Amino acid sequence: MINKRYIAGAALIAAVAISLTACTSTGSTGGSSHSASAKTATSAADLGGMAALVTAANAEGQLNVITLPPSWANYGAIIAGFQKKYPGIKINSANPDGSSADEISAAKAQKGQDTAPDVFDLGTAVLQANLAVAAPYKVANWADIPDNFKDAAGTWYYDYTGLMSIGYDSTVIKTAPKSIDDLLGASYAGKVAIKGNPTQANEAASAVYMAALQSKGSADNIQAGIDFFQKLKTAGNFLAVTPSQATVVSGETPVVIQWSYNNLAWGAAGGTAGNPNFKTVVLPGTAVGSYYNQAINVDAPHPAAARLWEEYLYTPEVQNLFLASGAYPSTLAAMVSAKTIDATVLAAVGAAPADFVQLTAAQAKAAAAVLTSKWAAAIG
Repeated sequence: MINKRYIAGAALIAAVAISLTACTSTGSTGGSSHSASAKTATSAADLGGMAALVTAANAEGQLNVITLPPSWANYGAIIAGFQKKYPGIKINSANPDGSSADEISAAKAQKGQDTAPDVFDLGTAVLQANLAVAAPYKVANWADIPDNFKDAAGTWYYDYTGLMSIGYDSTVIKTAPKSIDDLLGASYAGKVAIKGNPTQANEAASAVYMAALQSKGSADNIQAGIDFFQKLKTAGNFLAVTPSQATVVSGETPVVIQWSYNNLAWGAAGGTAGNPNFKTVVLPGTAVGSYYNQAINVDAPHPAAARLWEEYLYTPEVQNLFLASGAYPSTLAAMVSAKTIDATVLAAVGAAPADFVQLTAAQAKAAAAVLTSKWAAAIG
């Protein structure tokens, strides 16, 4: 079961203050020239430094983000912090409950329009199948991101990870699940949900990966995970509803397999918006993690603001905000070494697990192909 360090870490979501100072715009009347340069900039230095990047982003005046629900990995506080630091840039947040596949679909459907996403937060399988959408860019503290956490050219870079977990309403499920097979029991009838379609959403796919590893499968063979969910459906326990914080509070989805930071945020850590009886368990055995990837849309309508957003996300202030939700940021090791980590938050959340399994890009691509060909037939 997730221990106190996770519970305390999640409780810090609301407690960690955003200590980001406001930035005064220098103003500009020629945004198009800034954007033309920003579209090809691979670093802030290409535009003349951070001050020039801020000026160009302020000239654009907007930033389009997509599929970033406020309760996910502390994005509510992160977005609010950006708005406070850069008040001249309006954030337009589209489809907060969407999937990684929805991000790519929006970029393709809205190409050339002002509404297209500027930046992505993507699962690895979807990213690797759509690398052409990403523009290379390296943030100022690029060296703080481990080499195996980023593309050498800068087209993508890890931002945060959690652990795949089971959230359950303790007023409905009286005994915490101790194995994946517990979910096949009669007490779970019509109660178990995952976060969308595994062929489209990394979080849902990761639920299948977890089931595979818990059922003697492997990262190279996820068929056991598909077989498990077929059993879950046959038993009448699989709930074909995409869960949300609201469905957990209402009791519509009393059991949810998703990232630990999301299950925690939907429980007591969610305050009045959460369900105080919603508990979180990481099953014994091999844990499943998955870093999400940041990338800039190669056709971003606000390319300077997109690059400024990435610079902002990788500052210690924002990396600490990810950590406060129970999501481990990609620059954690560098921040510990530089003493820029929030020591109180790290003590509450605990050290990142060293033994979790994350599918490699090749494994995720192969798993996605298996899911595409097998999932619909198994679930019906």
